[in-house]
Amino acid sequence: MTAANNYIPFPTKIEKVIRHTKTEYTFRMHFDHAEERVRPGQFFEISMPKYGEAPISVSGISADTIDFTIRKVGVVTNEVFERYEGQELLIRGPYGNGFVFDDYDGSELIVVAGGTGVSPVRGVIDHYAHHPEKVESLSAVVGFKSPDDILFRDDLAYWKDRIDLRMTLDSAKGQPGYREGFVTAVVPELTPKDLANTKAIVVGPPPMMRFTVAGLLKLGLPEENIWLSQERKMCCGLGKCGHCKIGNVYVCLDGPVFPYLKSKTMVD
Repeated sequence: MTAANNYIPFPTKIEKVIRHTKTEYTFRMHFDHAEERVRPGQFFEISMPKYGEAPISVSGISADTIDFTIRKVGVVTNEVFERYEGQELLIRGPYGNGFVFDDYDGSELIVVAGGTGVSPVRGVIDHYAHHPEKVESLSAVVGFKSPDDILFRDDLAYWKDRIDLRMTLDSAKGQPGYREGFVTAVVPELTPKDLANTKAIVVGPPPMMRFTVAGLLKLGLPEENIWLSQERKMCCGLGKCGHCKIGNVYVCLDGPVFPYLKSKTMVD
């Protein structure tokens, strides 16, 4: 019997294309039994023949679809944006370790994410927004650069009525109704009742994650109750190219989701 080649992608149909900004769209792809096979925080490789492939985090999971929220920033993603509903993309995956709901069930959960870092945690927030009975509480702090850069507006509207949702913008561009500033400024305002039972997820640019974790620790959260995603280091997905290696850790295989206790020892 010939062994399967893990490098070979497979075609899957684009069910829907959702535009968020001028450069960020969500591509909803058909994927059988997705809820049984994929976790938030995992990623796939999206391939474009003759152009290459790019690692993209899963931003949504349903019974038979997965979402990829993609920013148009390079050769591969430029070509992805030429595809429309009914057409196909080549993908392979899922890869890496994602967020495990068992780690957060029953807790006071805090999720802090900035920019495209909202994509890998969208599935976590949405899961508990639809099943609030599974956590003691859920506070989500999300930040974007400006009103033009806000992602998942429909989700934000749904979450606002069901969880403690706070959003910041680096610049509101003079538009009223927005809070200017960084997500790190919101962290000291959070008031968990039981720090020992409070869990936190942090995803975003490295400086944002560093200062957010510092704020959470200052609140009194135990280090072992914090998880991060090192998704910026994702590469081949198979631990073969070495681009994701930090010390003796392969982010593609051992992450991209790590407990803070592990992540803080990974000096890049």
